[in-house]
Amino acid sequence: MIGALLLGLVCGVLARMLVPGDAFRHMSGPKSWLVSIGLGLLGALLGYLIFTLGLGIGDTDIFDWGGLVGALIGTIIVVPIATMILRRRSHSPT
Repeated sequence: MIGALLLGLVCGVLARMLVPGDAFRHMSGPKSWLVSIGLGLLGALLGYLIFTLGLGIGDTDIFDWGGLVGALIGTIIVVPIATMILRRRSHSPT
């Protein structure tokens, strides 16, 4: 469990640094850390689905450090999608 949270944090922080203009740039403190962990865990799950189940390569454990590259790639995919959803939601009339 702790390893999964650390993997999510590392992948979330790295992906947020690599993706320019994400919607989470204004956050700081604990809220920023929680968003990074959440994005990283979603990215790890997406990376697992793409590489292990879809392509048949990679580590067979979802939240394992062996799948760091796949988790990072998945998180880099998740961050722009989450940014697009948040921006669309904030600009839509309610």
